[in-house]
Amino acid sequence: MRTDGEHTNGTGAQQQVVELAASTRTPWQAGVGVIAPYDFALDRELWRWTPDDVSLHVTRLPYVHVPVTVDQAAALCREEHVAPAVRALLAPEPLAIGYACASGSFVHGARGERRLHGAMVDAGAPAAVTTSGALVQALEALGADRIAVVTPYVDSVTDRLLAYLAEHRVAVTSSVGLGLLSHIWRVTYAEVSEAVHSVDRPDAQAVFISCTNVLTYDIIAPLERELGKPVIAANQVTMWAVMRAAGRQAVAHGQSLIDVAAPSAA
Repeated sequence: MRTDGEHTNGTGAQQQVVELAASTRTPWQAGVGVIAPYDFALDRELWRWTPDDVSLHVTRLPYVHVPVTVDQAAALCREEHVAPAVRALLAPEPLAIGYACASGSFVHGARGERRLHGAMVDAGAPAAVTTSGALVQALEALGADRIAVVTPYVDSVTDRLLAYLAEHRVAVTSSVGLGLLSHIWRVTYAEVSEAVHSVDRPDAQAVFISCTNVLTYDIIAPLERELGKPVIAANQVTMWAVMRAAGRQAVAHGQSLIDVAAPSAA
C-alpha cells in the first residue's frame, strides 16, 4: 500500500488518500453449502473445521413442531424440504453441499441415506455429503468396524442409528443415549466426556458421538489421548467429508480423522 499525500474534503478537513498496490491479491473464497435442521445452534462450531479460503453458506430446513424423535428425523429428510434448501444455496456457486443432520440421514436406513444424497444431487448440488454417509466414509478411512456410540437421543432414535450401522457391517460394542427431546445444543462438554468414557470398551476401535447439535470440537483431541483411539463426532465427520468433496482439507489439531485421506466423494 502507499499514501499519495493529503487532500481536503468539503469541510476543509484533511484526509489521507490510500491506494492499494497493484500487486494486492483479492482473497477469493471457495464456497461450501450446509443444510442444517431448523433447531441447529452450532454454526460457529462448523466454522472451526473450515479452512481460511472457504466460506460456509448455511441454510435451515423448515420448522416442524415436534420433539427430537423419529418423527422429527423423518420430517427433516423429506425431499420437498431438502430440494428447496439445496436450490437456495446454489446462487453463490458452492463447490459442495453438506446435509448436516445425523438422525435425518440415518432414520430410513442405508437406502434412505442414498435417497437423500440423490435428492440433493438432483436438486443441483455439485457434490453432496450427508452426515450419516460421512460417518461411514470416516469409519472406512479409519479402518474401524467395531465402535462405541454416544447419542443425545431417546432410545427409538438411537435404535435407528444402530440399525443403520449394522447395514454397513459396523458392530456396536456398546451405546448410550441421553434421552433428550429438545435443547440438545445445551449438552455440556463434561456430559459428553462422561458419556464417552462410560461407553468405551477395550474392543471398540473408535467412539462416535452422534447429532450435529452436540458440541464436540474442543474435547475430541483430549478424549482421543485419554482413550488411545479415534473419537469422531457428527459435525466433524460432516465437515471432513464436505471439505474433501470440495477439494479442500478440514482443519483441526490432534483429531485423528482430519489427517486421514478420504475415499473419493460420491
